[in-house]
This record gives sequence, C-alpha cells and structure tokens, in this order.
Amino acid sequence: MADYKNLTLEVEDEVAVLAISRPGALNALNSETLDELGACLTEIEANDGIKVVILTGGPDKKGNAFKSFVAGADISEMVNFSAPEARAFGIRASKPFFKLMEMRQITIAAVNGFALGGGCEIAMACDIRIASENAIFGQPETGLGIIPGFGGTQRLARLVGMGRAKEMIFTCDNIDANEAYRIGLVNKVVPTEELIPTAKKMASKIASKGSYANAVAKAAINNGYDMDIHNAVEMEANLFGVVNDTHDKKEGMGAFLEKRKGELTDF
Repeated sequence: MADYKNLTLEVEDEVAVLAISRPGALNALNSETLDELGACLTEIEANDGIKVVILTGGPDKKGNAFKSFVAGADISEMVNFSAPEARAFGIRASKPFFKLMEMRQITIAAVNGFALGGGCEIAMACDIRIASENAIFGQPETGLGIIPGFGGTQRLARLVGMGRAKEMIFTCDNIDANEAYRIGLVNKVVPTEELIPTAKKMASKIASKGSYANAVAKAAINNGYDMDIHNAVEMEANLFGVVNDTHDKKEGMGAFLEKRKGELTDF
C-alpha cells in the first residue's frame, strides 16, 4: 500500500488499524488528510485480506497516544474560506466519510480523547464506535459562526434523536464518554489503555464471521434505514436470497449441523 503523510496503517490478521496522524494539530482534518483518507480507504476496500477497519487517532507531538482522536476540521485552513470554498470542503470530506459508511469492510471508530466537530462526524460515519473513558464528543461549530459541515446535522440526529442532536449543536456543549454511551452515540466505553485491545478483539470476532454476509447485512441496514418498512423488508428478502447461494452459507450451516467450527471464506 502507498505511504501517507498524515495516516499510519497497520494490517494484521485481516484487521487494519488506520490512524489519523497530524501530531502538531491534534489530528485535525485538512484537505490533504481528507484526500489521503479517501485514497487509503479505496486501497483497503480492494483488499480481500482486510475484513475490518479500526479508525483511531495517532499520538500528539509529545507522544501522548490518547489525547486526541480528531480535534475537528482544520480551522487554520477554513478561516478565509468563501462560501463556494466551504461547500467544496464539505463535499471533499463527504467522500471518505461515505466510504467508511458504505465500504464492504466493517468499520470501527476507536475514539481516544477529543472527538470534536469533524472528529465526532467521522466517528459517526463508522459502523461501530468504541470510546475510551477520556473521550470527549461535541459539535462546536455554531460557536464559530458556522454549522457542522461533514454530516453532523444529519448523522447525529439519526444516532441520538433530533432533540439531543439539536441540543448538542445549538449549545456547543461537549459530552463525555459515559454520556455519549447513555444517549446511544457510542456502543461501548472502556478504560483508556484497553481501547485498542478492545477494538481489536471485536474486530477479530467480526472477521471470523461471514465477511460477505456482513457486507450484505451492512448494505441492507444502511439502505433500508430510510425506506418504509414494507420496501425495506422486501429488499432484505432479496438479499437473503442472494446470500443463500454462497459457499459460506453451505459451509456455515453444514458446520452447524455437523457440530464443528465453520470455515467461512467468502468476501
């Protein structure tokens, strides 16, 4: 895989750990980082040997590994944006964010420290969010005279409900990891030192299941979410038919009936 200036990537046992690494900027997202993220995720999606992606934040310039997930979008780049430039920046971010949401691999955000603005938004683009005890979430944009521009007004309401989303966005109040768990923004909260081990353990468990089936289930959940229930269930039935004509279905059900561990290989 290509080398990246603002990202690090490690792949082991079908799991990729992708860290956003801008140590001098608390991993804030600038145009270069967004473009690199899109290119890296495209490479990952094409790799049959990667089943799960863990997205996290790299250490700061003092080597503190848990200070920041992503502190937001890079305000030093945004400060002089015109309206067309700001719109283009939002569209630029939407491409890798949608890749995280839609790629066939399952994506887990391992959130350490600050996940503010674009950091909260990129975590929400992942399938699953695990937070360390020191994680801080927030959408501070209206305090800067702007609005969330990387999907925050849309994904946050879908995850925690319209009322809570409006409160967070209108007040700019940050919330800690436990509150994020309480309102459904994250799936799990763990001690800081256990964040990556916990994410890797979950990733390994997911990778051991039918990867093609997980990819199809992910698409079914995403695509059916905004459908009416009748059309959504019909779509699910169609996809249920598709996965029943695979090696993994034959192997998985055969192993179950034969009381042995199945070897699921489809992707």
